[in-house]
Amino acid sequence: MKYVFDSGPLIDLFRHYYPSRFPTLWEKFHNLVLEEELISVREVYNEINSRKDMLTSWAKEEKDKIFSQPTIEEFQFVREIFQVQHFQAMIRRKERLQGKPVADPFVIARAKVLNCQVVTTEVFRENAAKIPNVCKYFSVQSTNLEGFMEQEGWTF
Repeated sequence: MKYVFDSGPLIDLFRHYYPSRFPTLWEKFHNLVLEEELISVREVYNEINSRKDMLTSWAKEEKDKIFSQPTIEEFQFVREIFQVQHFQAMIRRKERLQGKPVADPFVIARAKVLNCQVVTTEVFRENAAKIPNVCKYFSVQSTNLEGFMEQEGWTF
């Protein structure tokens, strides 16, 4: 299975699973990156790049391996997402006004185009414009960080 990571699970990994304390986790994680089974999008990189922590340092080192630019097909699918009026709320007013990066639709588009699973911290809520809701609507698989680890058979 190939995974497209949103920023939330990456933030959680670096916040709770210190590389020096969980070396086996990070070895497995790094192997998925090398095998190109764990990917993301440039907008996720842009979201986490404003931080000043280990995640930002890691992202800069892995930028070209994981965080690629959207393809034309992905842009077309992002447009399809926003044709559903309810999902236009994925881009909040504050982000629009401040010109902040918004990765969610690009994460979903990458997963749809490449037939991958989205890994997110967002939770499905009825009538919400959250990643799991959009994924369900467009038949894209999604899971959380624990689900990802479970699917990979990771125990520590």
